[in-house]
Amino acid sequence: MHHNKLIQKALIVFMVSAGLLLSQGFRPVDAKDKTDDEKKPERLIVMAAEYPGVVVPADENVSIDLTFFNKGRSDESVDVWVAEKPKGWEARIKTYKFTVTGIHVPSGEDKRLTFEADPGKETKPGKYEFLVEAQTRDGQFKMSQTIMVEVKAKDVAKKEDKGVKLNTSYPVLQGPTDAKFEFSVEVDSKLDKDAVFNLFVQGPDGWDINFKPAYEDKYISSLRIKAGQSETVAVVVKPAASAKAGEYPINVRVATSEANGEVKLNVVLTGTFELEVGTASGLLSLDTRQGKPANMSFYIKNNGSAPNSNVKFMTFKPENWKVAFNPEKIDVIEPGKLQQVEVTITPNEEALVGDYSVNVKVDGEKASKTLEFRVTVKASSAWGWVGIGIIVAVIAGLIGLFRWLGRR
Repeated sequence: MHHNKLIQKALIVFMVSAGLLLSQGFRPVDAKDKTDDEKKPERLIVMAAEYPGVVVPADENVSIDLTFFNKGRSDESVDVWVAEKPKGWEARIKTYKFTVTGIHVPSGEDKRLTFEADPGKETKPGKYEFLVEAQTRDGQFKMSQTIMVEVKAKDVAKKEDKGVKLNTSYPVLQGPTDAKFEFSVEVDSKLDKDAVFNLFVQGPDGWDINFKPAYEDKYISSLRIKAGQSETVAVVVKPAASAKAGEYPINVRVATSEANGEVKLNVVLTGTFELEVGTASGLLSLDTRQGKPANMSFYIKNNGSAPNSNVKFMTFKPENWKVAFNPEKIDVIEPGKLQQVEVTITPNEEALVGDYSVNVKVDGEKASKTLEFRVTVKASSAWGWVGIGIIVAVIAGLIGLFRWLGRR
């Protein structure tokens, strides 16, 4: 009997303990999250460099991710800048496309920026130290990150070139200045481990050049490739609007701390072709008489960035009318230049009095414009005198008739 009571007490203790454990283990998720949020401080944000120290070959640019971790319960806006850099180096903080001076980091999220540094031509092998600083807008949180860059001699860099190879099937693309060009470049990693390759490009000033994954629209500044595999990256090039016709080289380079590779691309611009035609006064109407020529001058302006050659004129006019130009054609109009042309329109001798339309098409090499002249054909002055003579003769006849009738 006593033994049974002990067993009952043990079961009661076990059930109570299990209930307490289950109540702790199966607490609602939102309640747990709420508890986790409550454990967070009101404000806490930190900055860290992905690689505080890197080794690069001579003449190699540096690109390192900076990550901002917001571990507090408040969103934070942070100003960030390069506080110190070695003499002869250029350094900046960027997103995938723009140079930036600050970043907004929502609560509980991580945000990345990129630290970039370009060595000067006189930079020698050695160790260089950069200091990146950041602080919240109210100055309560101040952060700093030191980045060490070791530049190796060129002979060492040549040995590392074997680690990656860049290939492209179409290294030269051609088109007008206002076109967008997209190169497809295969990055073939020969490394025996996974690696993140930073992407660099050097092109003409004022050009917009970006990297993006194949068949995607987002821009990237680095590319992760597994050991011994390859990835394809697209190089999107938008020439400057003021770029003239010609050939422009673009150097694309990928690099890690262990390997780097380069490929040379070329964009051949044919320029833009755009013509503007009109008259100085803006009027396109003129008066004339049957068989009499009427003259008017108009201008042709090359608003494109390429010379426009072999400019000719075509006309759409009433039957048996004559249209002549001086000069009859223009060999070439340079960009931004203007050429004056005189047009002579002669109606048919038997043209009726009224308004007519004469279209002149200015046909350039790869651009054309059309002017529509309104020609008013008026009656000849001789017919006016004939009419006056008839009226005078009729009046004289009537006067003579009245006098003859009065005598009778």
